[in-house]
Amino acid sequence: MTTALTRDVPSLGDLPESDEPFHVETHGVDYISLGERWAKPSDVGWMWAGASVQVEYFIYGAILMSFGFTFWQALSIIVIGNLSYLLLGLSSLQGPQAGTTVFGTNRAAYGPNGSRGIAFFNWITQLGFEVEGIFLIVLAGAVLTEKAGFGVGDPTKIVFVIVAVAIQGVLPFLGHATMVKVLRWLAIPFLVIFAILLGFAVPHATTTAVAHGADWQTYMEGLAFTITLSGLGWTECGNDYSRYCRPNAKKSSIVGWVFVATAIPEILVMLLGAAVYTFVKGAGVTGSTFKALSQQSIIPSWFVVLFLVFAILQIFAINGLDLYSSGVTLQAMGVPVKRYVAVVIDCLIVLGFTIFAVLSTSFSSYLKDFVDVVIVWIAPWFGIYMVDWILRRFKYVPAQLQRTGRDSLYYRSGGFFWPAIVAQVVGMFAAISALSATFHLPTWLNEVTYATRDPHGYGADFSIYLGIGVAAIVYLVLAFSSVRKQAAEQERILAAGPLE
Repeated sequence: MTTALTRDVPSLGDLPESDEPFHVETHGVDYISLGERWAKPSDVGWMWAGASVQVEYFIYGAILMSFGFTFWQALSIIVIGNLSYLLLGLSSLQGPQAGTTVFGTNRAAYGPNGSRGIAFFNWITQLGFEVEGIFLIVLAGAVLTEKAGFGVGDPTKIVFVIVAVAIQGVLPFLGHATMVKVLRWLAIPFLVIFAILLGFAVPHATTTAVAHGADWQTYMEGLAFTITLSGLGWTECGNDYSRYCRPNAKKSSIVGWVFVATAIPEILVMLLGAAVYTFVKGAGVTGSTFKALSQQSIIPSWFVVLFLVFAILQIFAINGLDLYSSGVTLQAMGVPVKRYVAVVIDCLIVLGFTIFAVLSTSFSSYLKDFVDVVIVWIAPWFGIYMVDWILRRFKYVPAQLQRTGRDSLYYRSGGFFWPAIVAQVVGMFAAISALSATFHLPTWLNEVTYATRDPHGYGADFSIYLGIGVAAIVYLVLAFSSVRKQAAEQERILAAGPLE
């Protein structure tokens, strides 16, 4: 084992054909052999930096101001909310040892069959974020077309969707190393673009655009919105990109690189969005942010065009991460297709949903509803996933994770580990009981929110904290003895032979 762990690591420029930049990656949810582990924590960090310096977070910062916060309230929410990227760092630590994706390792906690259901939730989540990205690309393209003097109707938007989905599929089709390289390239020029926008914004932004601010119930809702769309919302993807690191990669380096590369850029980009909101009317509405920028007179028109062009490029790259993860998640669900074929399947599905979104007049409310639904499943899952890993003493048996039949160590009862299923259901109930949803929930299902209502009828949102906490505690109580016993069996298996 020592020899395997200390052999030379290939560099990004000298990779095996399974993961070479601008070639189709042949790996999916399967195990990445030690000889193919080329990545360092800094590579993972730069990839996430490229994913964080992008226009979606600019829009989220503007949307946050539309909740009715003062600038200082929004500032505190953005800073606190982005501390959740520590969660992404923690959920990137399993891949280097397990050598597989998030929902490959998730088989240990839920059982191979139980994990398929949770993987389905993640697949739907990734598709939802992909639709949002393509929707924004179409909006940006429409604004650019109108600025060029051409009208944009529904048929034109549909053409934009088709072209955008086709382009979007290229990076995830090629795979992991390609996306790492491209996102690293895009990080620097987009930092420059945002720095220039900051220069235009500072003389006109004001901290007094909203005089009185929002109450504490709305503050908690804004915090939940920010946490979900930042660190927590990426936790189910972390190991998809860290699994090319070697097992002896320092855990502190992985967490540190991921956190610094995500939290700091996103805080700055969201604050820029909040600042622009204070002098650009309509910037806080998802469907009209780009149009609002094109119609204001403070920021020069030439820069708005440049900004939108770069925004489109960056959204294509960030959507590539979602599409890549949805592809390997589709494999983890048990669909017998190659990773790159799964990308094509997901592109076709996204095409249909995006056409509906573009033709709909209620997309902004759909986005808020979508965020609510994501919280309900992902918060309990994260609590269970982390507790299970800790109980296993931070180890899995890679070969056993690849087995989904009765011969797997993790098969349990019919492929299900029922303590995890029970904890997930209870955690989801706890999350929804404290969810300040945009859609109507009956009182019996939403007790915590109803108990914290303000005079206007709005309740506080504690869904993330209850979802994670309750699910983690229930799983710890129900699974402690069984998982610790299985952890001892893992140790015996790992001690008896090589890692792979």
